[in-house]
Amino acid sequence: MRVFTGRAELAGAIGEHLGFSEWHVVTQQQVDGFADATGDHQWIHVDVERARSGPFGGTIAHGYLTLSMIPQLGREVFRVDGIAMGINYGCNKVRFPAPLPVGARVRAGVEVADVQELRQGTQVGYRYTIELEGAPRPVCVAETVVLLVG
Repeated sequence: MRVFTGRAELAGAIGEHLGFSEWHVVTQQQVDGFADATGDHQWIHVDVERARSGPFGGTIAHGYLTLSMIPQLGREVFRVDGIAMGINYGCNKVRFPAPLPVGARVRAGVEVADVQELRQGTQVGYRYTIELEGAPRPVCVAETVVLLVG
C-alpha cells in the first residue's frame, strides 16, 4: 500500500507504478446487480444458459462494471492522507481490450499519470490497467481524473 501524506507528494510520483490490488473474482451476482442498476440486461451478461453457446462460452461482465470497480481496486493500492475529499472528475480515455468472463479473477495496476494544481484543489490523473488472471491482454485500461480537495 502506497501512502501519500498529502497532495504535494503526488507530483513526485508522476510516471511511477504504485503497485497492484489483490485479485478479485467477478461473480454472476455482481453482473446481475449491475444489469439491474443500469438496465443493461443484454444476454451475454445475464443469460447463463444462452451465453454458454455464445461467442465467449459463458457470461461476461459489462465493460462499465469493470470500470466501476476502479475505486474499490484503487483503495487497495494507494491512499492520499491529509485531504478533505476526492471527487471523480471524469475519464480521459477508457478501453476494454478483452472480455471479462464471469468467475474470473482481476486485479488493477495503478500509475500516477499527471498532477495539476488548480484553484479548487489538485487534479490527479491515474492510469489503471485491470488485468485478467492468466490472460495476455487487460480487460480495461482507463485514464481517470480525480480532484483532491483540502
